[in-house]
Amino acid sequence: MYQDQSLPVITVEELSTRLANDGTGLQLIDVREPEEVAIAYIEGFEVLPLSQFAQWSEEIDSRFDPNKETFVICHHGMRSAQMCLWLLNNGFSNVKNIRGGIAAYSLRVDSSIPQY
Repeated sequence: MYQDQSLPVITVEELSTRLANDGTGLQLIDVREPEEVAIAYIEGFEVLPLSQFAQWSEEIDSRFDPNKETFVICHHGMRSAQMCLWLLNNGFSNVKNIRGGIAAYSLRVDSSIPQY
């Protein structure tokens, strides 16, 4: 899997620890499609499907704090990487891509989350 070396990442294990300890201070974005979220979802993530970019992109500054720690997830980590790059190019300073996406989270952290 391609991973932009300049893009900050967090592992699913680190994510799990952060959610358990201080998840309230995090901004969590899930860029998967609604039908994917219906199958598998991690509590606390705000769903912003990439296919609906035009609907939510103009509101990103009013919905999220560009200086707050922001984690982005998708199925395997590719779409979330795109979103992280877009956020970084639009004034966000503390963005991390969740390596391996929800598929890795299901495999390595919480097997109750379905694979698809």
